[in-house]
Amino acid sequence: MSEDVEGEMSLRIRSAFVAGRAGRSRLARLSACLFASLLLALTLHAGDAAAQRRDLTIGITQYPSTLHPNIDAMAAKSYVENMTMRPFTTFDADWQLVCMLCVELPTFENGGAVRLPGQGKDGGDAVALTYRIQPDATWGDGTPVTTDDVLFTYDVGRHPQSGVSNAELYRDITKIEVVDAKTFVMTSRKLTFNYNAINDFRVLPAHLERPVFEADRANYRTRTLFDRDPTNPGLAFGPYRLTEVELGAFLVVEPNPHWWGEKPYFERIVVRVIENTAALEANLLSGGIDMIAGELGLSVDQAIGFEQRNGDRFRVVYKPGLVYEHLDVRLDNPILRDVRVRQALMHGMDRQALVDQLFGGRQTVARSDVNPLDWVHDDTTPVYGYDPAKAGALLDEAGWSTISRGIRQNAQGEPLRIPLVSTAGNRTRELIQQVLQAQWRQIGVDVAIEVQPPRVLFSESLTRRRFQGLALFAWIGSPENVPRTTLHSESIPTEGNGWAGQNYPGYASPDMDRLLDRIEVELDRERRKALWSDLQHLYAADLPALPLFFRSDVHIWPLWLEGVEPTGHQYSSTQTVERWRAADAG
Repeated sequence: MSEDVEGEMSLRIRSAFVAGRAGRSRLARLSACLFASLLLALTLHAGDAAAQRRDLTIGITQYPSTLHPNIDAMAAKSYVENMTMRPFTTFDADWQLVCMLCVELPTFENGGAVRLPGQGKDGGDAVALTYRIQPDATWGDGTPVTTDDVLFTYDVGRHPQSGVSNAELYRDITKIEVVDAKTFVMTSRKLTFNYNAINDFRVLPAHLERPVFEADRANYRTRTLFDRDPTNPGLAFGPYRLTEVELGAFLVVEPNPHWWGEKPYFERIVVRVIENTAALEANLLSGGIDMIAGELGLSVDQAIGFEQRNGDRFRVVYKPGLVYEHLDVRLDNPILRDVRVRQALMHGMDRQALVDQLFGGRQTVARSDVNPLDWVHDDTTPVYGYDPAKAGALLDEAGWSTISRGIRQNAQGEPLRIPLVSTAGNRTRELIQQVLQAQWRQIGVDVAIEVQPPRVLFSESLTRRRFQGLALFAWIGSPENVPRTTLHSESIPTEGNGWAGQNYPGYASPDMDRLLDRIEVELDRERRKALWSDLQHLYAADLPALPLFFRSDVHIWPLWLEGVEPTGHQYSSTQTVERWRAADAG
């Protein structure tokens, strides 16, 4: 449009110039008029551009396996859900614990937290916490968010077959007492160092979900309205609510008229799911999407190349974070049950070369699941260096000493073959699979590569422990995140517990259980850090998972977008989506 305006003005000036002296006066008036028109046109154009930018289309690589807030922890769900709901508490972009749905964090200093000596688990201290819900918090159908919703959420969370991801949180809550419609007191049987963080207590709408839950508690997870009627406005109380959903393809959110906070700028946000990262990049360049979410977008290697080619058109932001790329190990696999085999696989990987060659050295090789950015990280944790000879000796010792056509066999002539599954469409993970396959082949291990759509991998193969060997994916956590749900023996998903928990390997270690229990209730930082060190050393020795590296998120935004705050942890940038806006919006 602007080019057309400039062209029209140039044509008129040239026509007036040949009219002579008298014409110059008219020319001056005409020029002034044209200049004013140009300013008006440019102003209108800017306004039009801003208006056009009331829509935002985001590209991500995964579709949520469920939209229920408390079932199946998955980054894709969290990314969308943070637009439509808010947790009571969360970590902000500075990694500080803050209130979102609550008004004030309860602490011992402000009287909101009360220690209950000897009333906790195994004779320890319990704690009573008073929370007050945001006074204007209202579901999208106009129903206030109240303590009735809190009580219902508690009922669901503690039901043994509800399938909530963080079942331990609900087991630790011994009671919830209602003070009034907006205030409640929650008593926990454990006084933990992060006692006032209830990030995973995601409130549910009792007026809609209670009848569903009461009708069939055992099958609630498959009957919830969050999956059967996701655009029901009564399921949201955040700045946005879902208005359109195409399973596996896209989700659309629009402003929630009952949102109590800052009015969101964008009138419509489309979250498009493009599992193939090459196609994701192509869609960004063609205008099919406006931005790529760092939480679920391109890998560092892809982003480096993209920035070199298109850095003048987009803003590329690298955010180091708590993303742990690793291989979960199916520990009841007869081959992988032997820790010597797991140790051999570690020595058979050249992880530093992998990081250097694939990511230009921008990722950090992991010693355990604790990130070096976290203050509890212990840099004395043993590192498995690349040592094929040592790997071979460990496999010999484990009984895989005969080699036929390059593949090791045991005494029964069975080949040392291990399945390795990961997410389909993720070019980098597929490349990592191939690199590992080649490296492990050098030590006589035959790797069978498989890829699955992310929704299948996370909702079926992992959650129901159907993977057979190794599973390549990433965990994203929060600062000083105690890995109870991934390492404690009580967190192994089973049919009996409704597939709750995230201990997919099936790791059961009394020593690890004791460490997890002690870390949670140790309030002294130095003593707690010593326990964290023990945990990291035990993790490196037992190898319930094979550490690869910690990765950075790469956010790619249009130059006109502002207000996005990458967090680097599991609580995504969308938890402040109402602050996003177009730069020319004034």
